[in-house]
Amino acid sequence: MSTQRDTGIPFTHAPDGVGYKLMELPPELLEALESDNPPVLTLESSENSAVLKSGTQSWGLRQKNTSNALILLRPSESTQPSWQIPETALKAVATVHDTIELVSEPSGKAAPVARGRWHEKFARGR
Repeated sequence: MSTQRDTGIPFTHAPDGVGYKLMELPPELLEALESDNPPVLTLESSENSAVLKSGTQSWGLRQKNTSNALILLRPSESTQPSWQIPETALKAVATVHDTIELVSEPSGKAAPVARGRWHEKFARGR
């Protein structure tokens, strides 16, 4: 019979101060980046947004707010109290409330101005 208690996985909230943005990649770009000869990507500004370019393809970057926050976790070790054997633990290093979406757009054409979307207006003030 074991004398150890199963108390679960220790969890702490320890923001690391890094600003994270998650980017959703289109399948064709992901495939190209994972290939043996990945393309060179450039990031350019336009009148209304940033544009990611690879050769003749271009994608406009759009911020999308999420209704559910995404929590980024990092494994760590916990030794509480210090005389105990270290055990696996988790740290929440960041909470992400919005993501970046890449929208395919014709090369050379400016991204359309977003109007009337309350969540995009709200995000600008954050």
